[in-house]
Parts: sequence; C-alpha cells; structure tokens
Amino acid sequence: MRHQCRVPMLGRPADQRKAMLRGLTTQLIREGRVTTTKARAKALRDEAERMISLAKDGTLAARRRAIGYIYDKQLVHALFDKAQERYGDRQGGYTRIIRTVPRRGDNAEMAIIELV
Repeated sequence: MRHQCRVPMLGRPADQRKAMLRGLTTQLIREGRVTTTKARAKALRDEAERMISLAKDGTLAARRRAIGYIYDKQLVHALFDKAQERYGDRQGGYTRIIRTVPRRGDNAEMAIIELV
C-alpha cells in the first residue's frame, strides 16, 4: 500500500524522474505552457510553483537553488526579474491544469499546464 507516499513515481527510476521534471519545469517557465500527461502535469505543478516561490523570495540563496534546478541560467535571471511584479500579490496557485482529449497511442489522459 502507498499510504502517505506523496511522491508520484511516474513509472520511472528516481534519476530519470528528476531529470524529466527538471526539463518540464524549464520548458514551462520558458514557454508558459506545456502539453503532457495528467499525472506528469500534477507532478510538474509542485516543482514549478516551488521555483516561482523562490523567484518571489529573490534572495541570493534562492537564486542559487533555482540555478541548480533549472537548466538555463539566463531563464532563471529572467524569472527572478519578472516574478515579483507578475506574482507579487498571489499567495500561491501560479499554474493551471486544463484537461484535453486522450492521445491516440496509449489512451493516456492529456493535460495542458500553463502559468497564470
């Protein structure tokens, strides 16, 4: 049983799962919108909101943590410059998940996750 196991496994080993979430988070912050499966979108939401919260904090330590997670250093600097004015009045809920139709191959439920 998986009682109180809060980490979504996504059918991958830990190293592949972390790399996939880092890539999806980088892409979401760069593009503003990503189409993926519903389970991945739910896992991505936690990571993306954590990065935006770090950007709102704006300290040097927060910037270094974000640079260690997001693949593109210039993207981190742009996020930190714009996060306070864009999300300064929000206490959370920086992303939105929209459901779409299942894809053809494996019938997985697809979702669009976007920044608010």
